[in-house]
Amino acid sequence: MPGDLPDYYFRIRENGAVLFKVDTENRQRRIELDEIATINLKNGNVKAHGDHALTPQERALIKDWIATRSAELSRRDLDDIRRAVDHLNLTAQWAQTRASDEDLDQVTDALLLAMHDLRSVLIRRKADRLVKGAKAAE
Repeated sequence: MPGDLPDYYFRIRENGAVLFKVDTENRQRRIELDEIATINLKNGNVKAHGDHALTPQERALIKDWIATRSAELSRRDLDDIRRAVDHLNLTAQWAQTRASDEDLDQVTDALLLAMHDLRSVLIRRKADRLVKGAKAAE
């Protein structure tokens, strides 16, 4: 089993990860995870843990992980938005066909405010893109 394990392990955190070196070559034959770095995806900071100096191989591994993880999170964001569109459609169908007056009383104001906010943001962002496109065409 130890031969099948990777040399490094990324423990995902909300804002990045902690990188561990996997150690199976010890006297107890146990798997040990030695923390070697903390990675912050939001600002790109990588901090070596303690007095560990990151090797060029470890820095390259971290750089690859950041690129892969960022792409995955971006894909997830878009998938979440597509699901939200589906959910909005299902909500409209529910409101039209199955919701009682009491049900609608509980959610109408919150839904209307959220949809108004979203609509305002989308319109503002679309207008910004149109203005940029017009300026670029000049």
